[in-house]
This record gives sequence, structure tokens and C-alpha cells, in this order.
Amino acid sequence: MEEKIIITPSNNSQTPSKNFAALGEDYASFKKSKVAIVQAPYEKTTTYIKGTKSGPAAIIEASENIELFDDELNQETFKVGIHTMEIPGLEGIQPEEMMEKLYHATQDVLKAGKFPVILGGEHSITPAVVRAVNEAFPNLSVLQLDAHYDLKDEYRGSKFNHGCAARRISEICPLVQVGVRSLAKEEKDFIASQANGRVKTINVYDILEMPLWKDRVSSCLTENVYITIDLDIFDPSLMPAVGTPEPGGIGWYETLDLLREVSKDKKIVGFDVVELCPIKGQIASDFLAAKLIYRLLGYVFSSKK
Repeated sequence: MEEKIIITPSNNSQTPSKNFAALGEDYASFKKSKVAIVQAPYEKTTTYIKGTKSGPAAIIEASENIELFDDELNQETFKVGIHTMEIPGLEGIQPEEMMEKLYHATQDVLKAGKFPVILGGEHSITPAVVRAVNEAFPNLSVLQLDAHYDLKDEYRGSKFNHGCAARRISEICPLVQVGVRSLAKEEKDFIASQANGRVKTINVYDILEMPLWKDRVSSCLTENVYITIDLDIFDPSLMPAVGTPEPGGIGWYETLDLLREVSKDKKIVGFDVVELCPIKGQIASDFLAAKLIYRLLGYVFSSKK
């Protein structure tokens, strides 16, 4: 039997500290908000450093300290309304069950006319969200910002491992990978064997050698775009709090430049931020994630559009 109600709007007036950016009722109620932030603290298939289940709460806590006036965009993005909710019952369940819960949760958000922002948790959450978004928006493609290709067909006995996330996405819609810099031979062979080119990659070496790499990214995407951001896209000097901190990532302003250009050229229909593993006593990574979410929402809901 299909589970109809997965998420329940928060009681913002009683627990404002649980809202993104500590917004009050006027800008955080479900009814008034254009944006729905869904916390998905799932961690089951992590294979190295654990802690992603604590990522969403750390982002929400850090977001209480960001300035709500955006100095780049010259606007107060929060006024579009940002509601915060969480999917209950994810801890310890198998990936297949998690994906069904998250699929239906995303459906609920989209049916309510809200812009979905999903906070992971590990990267295995993304295919479920993409499945729901793909049903709601025709001509969808996914932009994946990541250090890892995540194109394994199966890893450690599961097709739904975090290392298989991009492979599962590619079975739903076209995928464009950016900033990738670590892969297995199996993944390299899969990319080479594609007859239809559903997965396109702009890796770090392309970025270093191709001055117009951002234009290349945009040209590979379709009209409607869902963005998945694994925080290990960043160099570990900026973002050490991830499960597998690969050296040689891209920088803050490079990432913002790309997101800004894609937001101008395409219609962004949702995004997720995954794989934050909070480090006790080191809040810079948490704050970066919160700031990134707010800035990307600013691009999506820019007053200049």
C-alpha cells in the first residue's frame, strides 16, 4: 500500500531554531513558502568516514548565523519563504525503503508547488529525488558536482550504495558530471561504452585545460535542471568535513560562477547538498554548506530574473 503522508510541516512558531536561517513564522510557514527544505539524515552505505547522518542538523544550525542580506545579489532571498521539514524514520532502514520514503516525500513537496531542497545524508538519497522530479518536469537533466564519479553498477553488494548514485541517476535522465577526479576502472569503462552519451563529464583536467568549461557544462544540460552537490567537489582545504576528502577540488568562487551561469541559462527545478560529515569544533564546513544553499537559492529566485 502506498504511503501517502511522508513529511509533516514543522510547527515553526514553537521551534524557530529548527528552521533554516532561524526564520520565523512569517517567512517559514509551509503555506507561505516557495521553498521546502527537506532534511534526509540517511547513512547506511557509507564506506569510509561516517557522520553524514549529522549533516542536515549541522547545516540548519550553521544557517542561523548567515546574513540574510545577500551582498552579491543585493537582495533578501529569505523573503520568498523557506520552510524546513524532516523525513522521519530513516535511521537504520535499507536503501530501497529509504528511497521509497524520499521519493514520496519529494512528490508531496512538488505537488504542493514548492521548490525542493534536500539535505543529506549520503549521496544514495539523490536517485529517489530525481525520480520524483523527473516525473514532474519534462526534459530534465541532472548536474552533478562531485569529486567521485559514483558510476558503479553495484558496490559492496548493493545497487543503491552511495558509490552507485550517479549510475542510477543516468538510468532516469541525462547526467552531466563536473569536477570529478576519482574513479574505478569499471566506471571508466562504463563511460567509454556509452552508445547514447547519457553521461557527460567535465573533470578537473578539463577544467584546467578548457577556459570556457562553464559554457561546455551549460551546453550539455537540458531545459530543466536538477543539481546535486556532493560537498567533496570542493578542495579539502575549504571543505575537510566530507566522507572522502579528495585533493585537488575546485574553489568557492569557481563553484559559484558555474551555479550562477547555469541558473541564468536553465531552469533549476530543485537541488540537494549531500555528504557533509561534521567535525566537532570545526564549523567552517557547516557554514560553507549553509551559505552555499542560501546563495544558490538566491540565484534561482534572483530579483534580476
